[in-house]
Amino acid sequence: MKPSALLLLSLASALLLMTTSCSPAQPATGIWGAWLDSPGAELAFGLDLAQDADGWTAHLVNGVERIPVPTASWEGDELTLDIDHYDAVITATLSGDGRSLDGEWVKRRGPDLWTRMGFHARAGAAERATFDENSGQGAALAGRWKVQFESDDQPAAAVFSLDDAGHLSGTFMTTTGDYRYLAGDLDGDDLTLSCFDGAHAFLFRMQLSDTGTLAGEFWSRESWHETFTAERDGDFVMPDGFALTRFIESADFASLSFPDLTGELRTLDDPAFAGKARVIQIFGSWCPNCHDASDLMADFSNIYGEQGLSILGLAFEVTGDLERDAEQVRRYAARHGVTYPLLVAGLSDKDAASEALPFLDKVRSYPTTVFLHGDGRVRAVYQGFSGPATGAEFQALRAAFSGIVEELLAE
Repeated sequence: MKPSALLLLSLASALLLMTTSCSPAQPATGIWGAWLDSPGAELAFGLDLAQDADGWTAHLVNGVERIPVPTASWEGDELTLDIDHYDAVITATLSGDGRSLDGEWVKRRGPDLWTRMGFHARAGAAERATFDENSGQGAALAGRWKVQFESDDQPAAAVFSLDDAGHLSGTFMTTTGDYRYLAGDLDGDDLTLSCFDGAHAFLFRMQLSDTGTLAGEFWSRESWHETFTAERDGDFVMPDGFALTRFIESADFASLSFPDLTGELRTLDDPAFAGKARVIQIFGSWCPNCHDASDLMADFSNIYGEQGLSILGLAFEVTGDLERDAEQVRRYAARHGVTYPLLVAGLSDKDAASEALPFLDKVRSYPTTVFLHGDGRVRAVYQGFSGPATGAEFQALRAAFSGIVEELLAE
């Protein structure tokens, strides 16, 4: 007996339905509201997913900042975001409707030490609180603040601003660096600011008191927590980064040698590093402030290199495995277009770095930038770095660095 046309049509429809239901969903493209499971609260940021003929692309979004993810891939029901320049990765499983991602962010912090934090994202931009610039709320928050962190004997600064849509953003600046592009929300009386750049996960929660001061808590990744206080001070000036770390004049560069990225030992007085003016940059590929500083150094190399500027980078990495650390430094260099020489100088531990570099009284910050005359005499040492998120401070620091380099080249 032959099946009826109606039965055949029913079977075909059922088969199509089964095939469709078994086909894995794909993530929705566009902005997702994402967060990490910080001990303090949800640490929010944006995730922008896109797809074209070449595959998937992704950006981490913190306020006005968009950070491209080097590799985004999709297989089965799992999304992988490989942030290789920070030795970090996000893996997340997609829900059946294609609009929820849940997984984990993992980042190497040492030879056998890892940061792990739960990752989540929901399709569609997360709503952000808006602030009226003319209201008491907006006027009370926007501006410059003097900050004291519990763990720091030096004062810090915070700058908050409102955009045209009434969204609050800003950053904190310390003598070792800034906390990058922070975006905020208000929930009742609690103000929350956060950012995630693939390497660092920063969360600030604070309350504005009746007296106009701020009291808050700060979490970094899953492992660091401290308190801070702040008071409005539009005239507060940060401690001078040129006055915090001293150069030891008796240091012998010829006695200091470190491997380059091929493993060959090179001394700091190698003729290949000579120039009319010299800069030694102490950095780590794991350090976001160092990435900002290397963008500037790469610019300087292009602008002043033919005039006689020589730049040398000394990398302090997290594993002590030369092959692995050198590969991370290569990725770092490629990300910023760095063409000046880079050496792997040791572990990122500051005490170990201080021993490795006896020409400084102490390594207190990554990055630290040393400016030298052509004959090797020190001109200046700058501790820390104020990156683009700091606005006017970044422009002032760029001008100061440029002025020193031009002065040295003119000798």
